[in-house]
Amino acid sequence: MKTLIKNVYLYNKTVDILIKDNLINKISDTIEDKEAEVFDATNLAVLPAFYNMHAHSSMSLLRGFCEDLPLFDWLNNIWKREATLSAEDIYNGTRLAILEMIKSGTVFFADMYWHHSEIIRAVEEMGIRANVGICFMNSLGRKTIEENFDFAKNPTITKPSLVSLSIAPHAIYTCDKDLYKECYSFAKKHDLIFHTHLSETQKEVEDSLKENSMRPVEYLNSLGVLDSKTLLAHCVHLSEKEAEIISQNGATIVHNPCSNMKLASGVFDSRQARKYNCKIALGTDGNSSNNNLSMIEEMKIASLLAKVHYLDSEEGNSNTVFSWATKNGAEAVGINAGEIKEGGVADLMFVNIDNEKMQPNYNIISNLIYSADTSCVDSLMCDGKFVMKHYYVEGEEEIIEIAKRYK
Repeated sequence: MKTLIKNVYLYNKTVDILIKDNLINKISDTIEDKEAEVFDATNLAVLPAFYNMHAHSSMSLLRGFCEDLPLFDWLNNIWKREATLSAEDIYNGTRLAILEMIKSGTVFFADMYWHHSEIIRAVEEMGIRANVGICFMNSLGRKTIEENFDFAKNPTITKPSLVSLSIAPHAIYTCDKDLYKECYSFAKKHDLIFHTHLSETQKEVEDSLKENSMRPVEYLNSLGVLDSKTLLAHCVHLSEKEAEIISQNGATIVHNPCSNMKLASGVFDSRQARKYNCKIALGTDGNSSNNNLSMIEEMKIASLLAKVHYLDSEEGNSNTVFSWATKNGAEAVGINAGEIKEGGVADLMFVNIDNEKMQPNYNIISNLIYSADTSCVDSLMCDGKFVMKHYYVEGEEEIIEIAKRYK
């Protein structure tokens, strides 16, 4: 399968791009290929698509449900409501989340939720990528924990190029050390991503010091569960020693600025993390604590929050933050994407540069982060296939109609 992108704006010039199967085959001033399907990208710029590295997709059904509470009060209310969600609800919620992500330029999300087969079904139907996190907590009981491990051994995945799994112990306050070790051992044996929440609140740090005589990162390090395939969501409250530990183990911090602000969890110390060369990616968290899945908005908040936190306009550099949202996430899950280059995976976002928010075009990355919104995203390609063309996603009307039932 070949797609020829004609007249697209890239790196301050207009070029053609040939996509063959799922890879960028050629970038040149002019390309002709009679076998290729042609996509006229006049007045569109091509950019790497977004990788949302921490989400709870089905929480789209809980948008606005429980508002203006600190994390642990919020969690107690959310968990009660989540207990009522059926497998079909999870499928519907995931489709709604994916529609929102596609509309805002996202082709990948690292998830953590329940009813994993329904999440996989929604992802495969809608054609984007996901790392589906199988969530573990001691409160689930041993039977469910064993069922989760069994599912991870034999997942119902028909499109392995798009869907992968992770083992996702929820947090140090919901999983004991034995469960963490068991989860990590399983992830290592089966070569899976290991995904967990960590150091999200000051209370979590204080409780860990009281119960473990160690801060959260130190505690997980003592269990031996940190490595280059570990995703650590939030990491708001880190000591310098913890930042150094994360860097030495090659784990990736997933910064979720909107959720951290909404739940009053605190401000991630990006300057400290960069000092120790920590890997940083960007996530939205779930719709119940954000309340949207727009990586464009997440980038803007990440950048502005860093500037005002440090009172330094050079912090939250736009190119750095854009890398958090694209290349760094792709690297964390081993996908050759996040850059527009020959041989790279064709995960591409097409932005309407005629949109009033994108003009004048002194700096397209700056415009995308500080000025744009989701209305600027015209089309989206995942793995060499369009999942949105000129603002339209196939089946979007049905997804929205079903979502209206939930209130």
